[in-house]
Amino acid sequence: MTSVRPSVELVSTGRSLPDRVLTNKDLEGMVETSDEWIRERTGIRERRIAAEGTLTADLGATAAEIALSRAEVPPEEVDILLLSTATPDRWLPSTSCDIQSKVGATNAFASDLHAACSGFLYNLSLAEAYLAMGRGEVALVIGAEVMSSIIDWEDRATCVLFGDGAGAAVLRRSDTGRGILANDFGSDGTLADLLCRPAGGVQAPLDKERLIQKDHLVHMSGREIFKAAVRAMADSSARALEKAGLTPDDVDLMVPHQANIRILEATARYAGIPMEKVYVNLDRYGNMSSATIPVALDECLEQGLIKPGSVVLSAAFGAGLTWGATVFQF
Repeated sequence: MTSVRPSVELVSTGRSLPDRVLTNKDLEGMVETSDEWIRERTGIRERRIAAEGTLTADLGATAAEIALSRAEVPPEEVDILLLSTATPDRWLPSTSCDIQSKVGATNAFASDLHAACSGFLYNLSLAEAYLAMGRGEVALVIGAEVMSSIIDWEDRATCVLFGDGAGAAVLRRSDTGRGILANDFGSDGTLADLLCRPAGGVQAPLDKERLIQKDHLVHMSGREIFKAAVRAMADSSARALEKAGLTPDDVDLMVPHQANIRILEATARYAGIPMEKVYVNLDRYGNMSSATIPVALDECLEQGLIKPGSVVLSAAFGAGLTWGATVFQF
């Protein structure tokens, strides 16, 4: 099927989801919306919301501990710990260092990456490169989000979309012929304002007026995001498959970023992947930003949808705009 010989294998996954379920019916009592309106436009029925006081590091550490346990890797054997999050617990230090402390990965170096919903795939590629170069043997890659902390719960255009959660993966150097076959990534900073938090950084420091205007929360231009997301994910998927020496027909399962069912359907159509091969869990979780793909991969492995030899295609897009695709062979 392909002559590519990957040197880095995804050996285990884990996930952590808050207990609280916020349904569309619940949202009907919070904003002017309806269950039917949300389901028809997004495919979402419910999402998980972290309890007050739950940190991004808490969710990330739990997912990481599960992944390490399944891989039978002691935390002190982790060489590199990479976190993707749009909701760091604090701006300094990185939340990855807090997770490192919680899981006991005492010999790892830790770093955050901020590529929004594309971040987990970005970090997989960074970990792959680090391990393939022989700089280490084990990487722990995490996507963790408390999106409920940065959402305007009075804005029905955004509050219905997002949820909280975390997923993690353990990567190892490998000579099995399985692993990451190819990647493709891109970004377009000219579209940054389509999905952003306008205030809270150096450009627009927080003050009373910006807090009143809710400029520290997520702002999104949905229609423009839709068009950019479909084009970027479909094109990136095609390029990643070409790099791997594969075609859409070789894909056993597509595990995309879970943003909106219409985006998933359009992306699959343009990428040449039938929807019966596309894994969808956004109806239960909504958009968990960088946590969507690792949570979905964990569910697919748990349900036996990914088997030894399966070719899996993942694609994502996020604020930035950023996008990317990764091809695995398990």
